[in-house]
Amino acid sequence: MDFPGSPVILTRRAIGFAPQHAMNLPAPASRQPSLARTLAAAAYAVAAVLAGRTPEAALAAAAPELRPAALDLAYTCLRDAGRGDFLLGRLLEKPLKDPEVRALLLVALARLERRPAEAHTVVDQAVAAAAGLSNGRFKALTNAVLRNFLRRRDELLAAADTDPVAHWRHPDWWLAKLRASYPADWEAIAAAGNTHPPMCLRVNRRRPAGLDDNRRRPASADFLSELRTADIVAETLDSFALLLEKPLPVDRLPGFAAGRVSVQDWGAQHAAVLLDVHDGQRVLDACAAPGGKTAHLLELATLDLTALELDATRARGIAENLDRLGLAASVKVADARQPQRWWDGRPFDRILADVPCSASGVARRHPDIKWLRRAADVAGFARTQAAILDALWPALAPGGKMLYCTCSVFPEENGAQVRAFVARHPDARRLPTGLAACTEDELQLLPAAAHDGFYFALLQKER
Repeated sequence: MDFPGSPVILTRRAIGFAPQHAMNLPAPASRQPSLARTLAAAAYAVAAVLAGRTPEAALAAAAPELRPAALDLAYTCLRDAGRGDFLLGRLLEKPLKDPEVRALLLVALARLERRPAEAHTVVDQAVAAAAGLSNGRFKALTNAVLRNFLRRRDELLAAADTDPVAHWRHPDWWLAKLRASYPADWEAIAAAGNTHPPMCLRVNRRRPAGLDDNRRRPASADFLSELRTADIVAETLDSFALLLEKPLPVDRLPGFAAGRVSVQDWGAQHAAVLLDVHDGQRVLDACAAPGGKTAHLLELATLDLTALELDATRARGIAENLDRLGLAASVKVADARQPQRWWDGRPFDRILADVPCSASGVARRHPDIKWLRRAADVAGFARTQAAILDALWPALAPGGKMLYCTCSVFPEENGAQVRAFVARHPDARRLPTGLAACTEDELQLLPAAAHDGFYFALLQKER
């Protein structure tokens, strides 16, 4: 699989671009961008990932009306990690070194596989996009490669399905980990990782329903009625969680701006519930950005809550999120591994250790992860996780509880990490999570239709 190894230097145009000028494509008369412009923008985003950056950063300078469709095309291509490389290997006589044109071909191939009825339009618009890349030197090559794919479509796709990486659309090392850890479920996990992620909502029980200010926040069944009135199809998952049939812009959600509802994966919503918070407790949310779990904790109980975040920009996002919801916490920019810089010495009753991880459980939501991660990265994350846990443990009060949480499906970051921690700390005791879907003392959620992949383990400090 062709993942980035040595650094690829992108042109300035590829990093921050004004689409209608830098790509030599005329802006359409209407505000609706042409497919050619969208394909070119998506190619820039994919090329940025090949160079080790995120697609969102690459599209930050694109016209606002261009970003959503371009990001969707880029994400679709990135979910096909390995498949496009396999097809290009059969369609090109030698590897294509131009990162932008190669990315354009990957994006176009992903589109052609999914929308064969639009084949003529996709090829035509991809060639138009190629005219604005690398001075148009690869316009004829783009046309030839894509038309060759159409002629050999059935043969090439059948061959791709015989290659494990091309078929499952994951790096070979990733597939090997899944096979070893989940011999009965690895195929379902890989398949789920290639789908579009669900969009789940969390109802803010602290905001009034609007019709009756004496009521607390409406339960999911009540909010479901409001969604139906707005012609939004959804289903309830629990008392405060809903699953939308189709993702949609948040400004279409009733009461979103007023803080009546938040977008949060159902799996992530388990964290605040499992931590078992109560009014008056002192709580620490380590590694808190973007703030969804912080807010959920504050919706569940009246707390003295501190939220830590290493990145200042992401920390500002936590504050903005809380402000929309009418909630308050002490947000600090700090490294959880350095308590001497942020801890005042007063112990916490509860700690949420939502640690950095490989994010292998949310790869369908952030498909660039499959291109950027390496097998060695998992061990690196495990070392960071252990350091955070060891640093946080002294800040927990005797009898207090700490919830260890990742969005990973790799055991090295989950069960193995917790077992090693307990072995290092004799005063740590594992507690059952109390949920029917889990084993006695841990909960491993695998990616499914209603949620992403998450791991939870609840620990208590002996008195």
